[in-house]
Amino acid sequence: MKNRRNDNTLKSKLNDTAPENILLHDIRKLIEETRTSVATVVNAGLTILYWKVGKRINDDILHGKRASYGNKIVSTVSRQLVDEYGRGFSLKNIRHMMKFAESFPDAQIVSTLSRQLSWSHFREIIYLKQPLQKEFYVEMCRIEGWSIRTLRQKINDMLYERTAISKKPDEVVLHELKKLQEEDKLSPELVFRDPYFLDFLGLQDRYLERDLEDAILREMEKFLLELGNGFAFLARQKRIQIDNDDYYIDLLFFHRGLNRLIAIDLKLGNFKAEYKGQMELYLRWLNKYERCPQENEPLGIILCAGKKQELVELLELNQSGIHIAEYLTELPSRKLLEQKLHSAIKQARLSWQKH
Repeated sequence: MKNRRNDNTLKSKLNDTAPENILLHDIRKLIEETRTSVATVVNAGLTILYWKVGKRINDDILHGKRASYGNKIVSTVSRQLVDEYGRGFSLKNIRHMMKFAESFPDAQIVSTLSRQLSWSHFREIIYLKQPLQKEFYVEMCRIEGWSIRTLRQKINDMLYERTAISKKPDEVVLHELKKLQEEDKLSPELVFRDPYFLDFLGLQDRYLERDLEDAILREMEKFLLELGNGFAFLARQKRIQIDNDDYYIDLLFFHRGLNRLIAIDLKLGNFKAEYKGQMELYLRWLNKYERCPQENEPLGIILCAGKKQELVELLELNQSGIHIAEYLTELPSRKLLEQKLHSAIKQARLSWQKH
């Protein structure tokens, strides 16, 4: 019986290498590659067309000084186009096109982005309120290849407001995004978040640090999604030995985009000043004994249940490669969360101005 099975396996391998099968494989590959290429070209063409339509209507209404008749003009144009070209030019879609041209006035930028983002991506982004917010999501979609569903989820989870870069002044944010656009390299400020949403852990009011760590390990896939693209889990309770004393790093990761080891320390209460020295020790040990020659210096994230802004600022943790972030095991209402995040951004930017 065993020999017969081996014979069948051998025949299958021989069939795979038969000339007609090799030919069929190559043809399939050509078809799939061409389909992908054609889809990309068609998407780019449609996106540019929609931008041109939106710009043409905007120019006619604004430059022709016929803003008061704008709604009537757009409705008339839409009805005619639907009759001739179908529902893709409905009044609702025409207004999307007008907003698109208004939000992205540079034709060259639209032409470049249309090869990487679909019309559906743009439709989600154009209604965001802040220009830098729009640019952030455009660049992250481009760099990380987000699907429409992923983009919607990131916007709904207020990723921009939770990203460290949003706490910086506008000119710093713009500089980081331009650098990302030109070099395709993520900075820690674009990767790290605050707060992190850990509601999926299912933790109740009272729990220990060990419970938090165990819950993260059980839900590692979801935790990695919350950390963001590029994180790879390496170790739990990473043991390091210094002068015959043992220390343990709660969680150790590697980030491909940053090309760095990332140490994560879990704390139950509010951030305390002594946590800085502990993390600095971990990072220096990792830098000396674990970092490969081609890697950048390790970074650390201290996840706390809370933090006090002035204490964090006085310690100048960014200079030590340490990011302090809160985690939420239960999410407040959307309204309260927005207030909390916007207040944190405002406070952080005021702090930058003082310096």
